[in-house]
Amino acid sequence: MGYDEALARRIHDQLDAEAGVTSRAMFGGLGFMVDGHMAVAAASSGALMVHVDPADGARWVDGETVNPMEMRGRSMAGWLLVAPEAVADDEQLDLWVGRGVAHVRTLPPK
Repeated sequence: MGYDEALARRIHDQLDAEAGVTSRAMFGGLGFMVDGHMAVAAASSGALMVHVDPADGARWVDGETVNPMEMRGRSMAGWLLVAPEAVADDEQLDLWVGRGVAHVRTLPPK
């Protein structure tokens, strides 16, 4: 199954003016890279994968719409999975995309 194209378009629109952004298909989703680091990705489920500082991410997890990202049954430190209903409007999406971009801007360019 491919990524959620509507979500990917919305992310693209959010990041249109951001410098250093590229996108590429990966892990069944479409990842948006900022200076070589994946900041967010549109998943096939309509959820948003967000790269965050692990300390910040722990306090944003609510166990319902925001959860630690898991791959193959293993939690991925610094990654959150945000449910579709938590990014349903552009303001919500902007909040989460902004968090991902802000975090990767703290990392050295690749």
